[in-house]
Amino acid sequence: MASFRPYIVGIGGTTRPGSSSESALRYALALAAAQGADVELFDGASINLPMYTPESSARSEGAQRLIAALRRAHGVILSTPCYHGSVSGLVKNALDYTEDMCQDAEPYLDGRAVGLIVCGHGWQSTGVVLSAFRSIVHALRGWPTPMGVAINTLVDHFDEKGIGVAEQSARQMAVMVGQVIEFARCARCWRV
Repeated sequence: MASFRPYIVGIGGTTRPGSSSESALRYALALAAAQGADVELFDGASINLPMYTPESSARSEGAQRLIAALRRAHGVILSTPCYHGSVSGLVKNALDYTEDMCQDAEPYLDGRAVGLIVCGHGWQSTGVVLSAFRSIVHALRGWPTPMGVAINTLVDHFDEKGIGVAEQSARQMAVMVGQVIEFARCARCWRV
């Protein structure tokens, strides 16, 4: 199993390139790649998809690419800004497309560890949004990692290389990413 390279899909950010939630996601994916994972990023521009419509089977190229990646994924890392006490509509709409996976052998995010990152302007919203994010992942049959990362953007301002990240956030991010990778490797062993 040492040669197994888990495929980790990162989804998040905003329509503003370089947002805190996108930078945090890029940083997390860089940590995953450093641990031997193959990674794919779906940033804000990539998930700026048409509203999910269950009554129509027509899907944009971007939505098809996202679902194909999630079907292959051994683990997922999600990152959202805190918008009015919950995840952003952009991120939630992207996750709604997993309904297209409801009839799969591994429906939705079943059997996948899901690392969570929330970025908010202050501490109050980050705890609430992290809890809401966990509930969404549970509803999608994913396994939220024990470590979730709440980033107070009043304190942390960093890019995908980790420049400007507070030591506590960096430690939490490393633990969360390690949990996603470890679970992906363990799940692979269970299924062989």
